[in-house]
Amino acid sequence: MRENRDYSDIPGTYVFDSHHSMLGYPLNMFCMSLNKSENRDKFRANESSYLDQYPVSEEQRKAILERDWLGMLRLGGNIYYTFKLAIFDGLTMQKVGGLMSGVEEEEFKAMMIAGGRKPEGNRYKSEWEKK
Repeated sequence: MRENRDYSDIPGTYVFDSHHSMLGYPLNMFCMSLNKSENRDKFRANESSYLDQYPVSEEQRKAILERDWLGMLRLGGNIYYTFKLAIFDGLTMQKVGGLMSGVEEEEFKAMMIAGGRKPEGNRYKSEWEKK
C-alpha cells in the first residue's frame, strides 16, 4: 500500500517516486522496448501477444492496449517512457496532453501558451471540499 506523501493531495499529480518506479517498472520497460524497430514491428503485428513477454499487471496491460495515457501514469508509467508509445502511435505531446486533460489538442496548446492551468482550485484536493 502506498503511504501518503505531501504531494498526495495535489489533483492529477502522479509523482514518479520510488513507489511509482517499482510499480511501473514492467510498463516502462515495455515502452523502452519500442526504441528498437524490430520490437515496434512485433508490437504492431500483435500488441497483446507482444505484451505477454512483460510482467505488466492486468490494469497496466489494459491501459496500454486502450491507450489510457493518464491510467498509465497512475499505474507507475513515467511520461518519458509512455511517450514512446505515443510516438509509436504518431501522436504529439500536445495531443497526449489534451487527451489527458480532456480537451482538444488546439485547446491544450492554447492553454499552455497562456501559461497553463490556473492554480486556484487545482493546488490541493482539500480545496474542493465545501467549507
